[in-house]
Amino acid sequence: MDDLAGFLRTRRSRVDPAAVGIPTDSRRRVEGLRREEVAHLSGVSVDYYVRLEQGRATQPSEQVLDALARVLGLDETERGHLDRLARQHRRRAKAPGGRIRPELLRVLALVSDAPALITNHRLDVLAGNRLTELLFGRPLPGLNTARHVFLEEAERGLYADWETCTVDVVGHLRLAAGKYPEDPGLASLIGELAMGSERFRRLWARADVRARTHGRKAYRHPLVGLLELHQENFALPDESGMELLVLSAAPGSPAEDGLRLLASLGTDSADAHFGVNAEVPE
Repeated sequence: MDDLAGFLRTRRSRVDPAAVGIPTDSRRRVEGLRREEVAHLSGVSVDYYVRLEQGRATQPSEQVLDALARVLGLDETERGHLDRLARQHRRRAKAPGGRIRPELLRVLALVSDAPALITNHRLDVLAGNRLTELLFGRPLPGLNTARHVFLEEAERGLYADWETCTVDVVGHLRLAAGKYPEDPGLASLIGELAMGSERFRRLWARADVRARTHGRKAYRHPLVGLLELHQENFALPDESGMELLVLSAAPGSPAEDGLRLLASLGTDSADAHFGVNAEVPE
């Protein structure tokens, strides 16, 4: 699903030669750095770097990876991704299971004033509270937020920052593909998204990785209007690949009023409108 060669090619294409001291002129036809330039700046032979980009070189040392990360201007998330891609042939991480401990469900049930949900590395929603169901306007079992963002056209208006959401989703799935390259469920999801969305295909080809731990998340809800929320992602322990996401509103903000109104809509009429399940995981 993801490979070292492709990642290196996309990263070097984005480096400005002038920024690393390489003069350019109008005759230059290469976008970013040439292979031999990356090799020279990294202190490795051109032949070795070419073999890396062709997938023929194995077990690059930490020194080589550090040098490549420096030349290519990788951030911390990209550097970790580079290391995982370089080690894939030696250690295949098994995709984690999807079982949620009952204690986690109790913690989730304690969050009553903000949408809260648990997702896995594929962005499947494994559990969520009542406000989450009302926010998405549908039952949570079977909901995958990547599929929801890219493929469920009727729901696209829910995401006020749809383009930003798509970048975040693809960046997350790229990271997951690097961690779990042999997960058939993840491979199937990526294939489905690629078949169904031209935007997904364009973003996937960029090979960007993104680990979003917090930030603004805005929704345009059909009944309560714009909800400008703050998302916090809490990675769960035990290498489960799961995250707890909480979407909170600033005190005294219109979004806080909107969430309060949304919570009051948990009536039979609202359920009929949204088609949501009245049961909350406990």
